[in-house]
Amino acid sequence: MHYPLSPDVKPEFCTTGSFMRLPSSRDGAKVAIVGLPFDTAASFRVGARFAPQAIRQASMLLFPYHPVHQVYPFEDTRAIDLGDVPVIPHNIHRSYDLMQASMQELMAKGIVPIGLGGDHSVTLAALRAAAKVYGPVALIQFDSHTDTWDTYYEEKYWHGSPFIRAHEEGLLQPDNVFQIGIRGTLNHPGDLEASLDLGYRVVTTQELRRRGTADVVREVKAVIGDTPCFLSFDIDFVDPAFAPGTGTPEVGGLTSHETLEIVRSLAGLTYIGFDLVEVLPPYDPAQTTSLLAATLIHDFAALVALKEKTAGQALYGQFAQP
Repeated sequence: MHYPLSPDVKPEFCTTGSFMRLPSSRDGAKVAIVGLPFDTAASFRVGARFAPQAIRQASMLLFPYHPVHQVYPFEDTRAIDLGDVPVIPHNIHRSYDLMQASMQELMAKGIVPIGLGGDHSVTLAALRAAAKVYGPVALIQFDSHTDTWDTYYEEKYWHGSPFIRAHEEGLLQPDNVFQIGIRGTLNHPGDLEASLDLGYRVVTTQELRRRGTADVVREVKAVIGDTPCFLSFDIDFVDPAFAPGTGTPEVGGLTSHETLEIVRSLAGLTYIGFDLVEVLPPYDPAQTTSLLAATLIHDFAALVALKEKTAGQALYGQFAQP
């Protein structure tokens, strides 16, 4: 049977609850959806623990073919949905261990995990897993906040600190880190400099609009090259007019169309993992945010499928030469 299931096989609303009704196991899987429903490291609104299922529900509106990249993202990668990691709501460190173990097992098998958060603290577990398998990795972070703030109420592990903790633990290659879409009010004048001091490249929304996405994408590709790369997408990168269901919305972001354009233009990099975080279904009227999130997951899988397709064509060309 081909997946995702077509609505002429079974109506979209008839589902077992997986992303686009994907199976939980298949031989040769290259992509795996993994729910990371942890949200008690959030500083303001909570509710992102319900996002994995909300995003899966919204995914029923999607069709299997990606017309821009001309691939079947989930069939070409033989994708699976492993359900949710059984996190412990009141214990971030034990939850980190559980999430890391799940992501690390997949990465060690050469499977690209796509994590459905959860607040942004969950990315630290994914980066720990990536570093165990690949060593320090590159990072593309779409976000309105740098998340390099040290402590909050004297607590070091929260959704505003994953990327300073990742730096301290040596999980990232600092000169291969891009934080894109940063904007909004700050607590202190030096908040952005905290990321620059770590060696990260910060591209504010203002700079992104001034330079244009094509120029920023060229820089990202030139700098990262073939380095194993993790892509972390905080939905508050998008303007809240297009993604209202999030924990710490910031006005002045990109539209959903502009967001899809920049993500789709990042083809060709060596992605070893993705996550999408900070969707809050209780604040998401008409599933607007969840549908955008599901579409981005579709795009992430398309980037992997396109890379596999390109690699296969190159190999075929090598053997086809006289």
